Amino acid sequence: MIGLLRGKLIELDGPTALIEVGGVGYEVEVTTGAAALLVAHPERAMIYTHLVVREDAHSLFGFPSLAERDLFRSLIKVTGIGPKLALSLLSTVAPDAFANAITSGNTTALVRVPGIGRKTAQRLVVELKDKIRELSASTSVGSTPTAREAVLALIALGYRENTAAQVVGEVADAHGAAANVEDLVREALKRLAAA
Repeated sequence: MIGLLRGKLIELDGPTALIEVGGVGYEVEVTTGAAALLVAHPERAMIYTHLVVREDAHSLFGFPSLAERDLFRSLIKVTGIGPKLALSLLSTVAPDAFANAITSGNTTALVRVPGIGRKTAQRLVVELKDKIRELSASTSVGSTPTAREAVLALIALGYRENTAAQVVGEVADAHGAAANVEDLVREALKRLAAA
């Protein structure tokens, strides 16, 4: 499965991005958050992805954070929610607002999404309410390219994704927005070695 793309943004046409990675162009359907991230860093484009394989197509969907991708994966498991509708929902409602709507049972916020009716909104609340902790809102790790790069560096060194994300999040909180990737990785490695 293709879980991440890192390369150069060639074109963004509505929700479809064309990203060149190693000489190959990938067409990816992206959320508005992913589109904003790609436009902000076109030469260093990086998004998390989910591949949907069907008889007639292989579709790649892109997200700015692991939290948003995990939310997408939970959404497409709900009866009546396909990938396009899940992408539309994530482009319309921020992950933290979605989590709040599910927790509070606020179907009104969900019905505002094109394609989501009252019954579908109620089904989302019922089926996802118990899983809401897994659908946590995007963290500071998921929201900055610098922190994401640091997490990926730790993963490349053999650390588990959850461990890397947690430690980088702690380091990023301690150092603030001024920290660069090298600082985050260096400090994270110190904390991991001390653990």
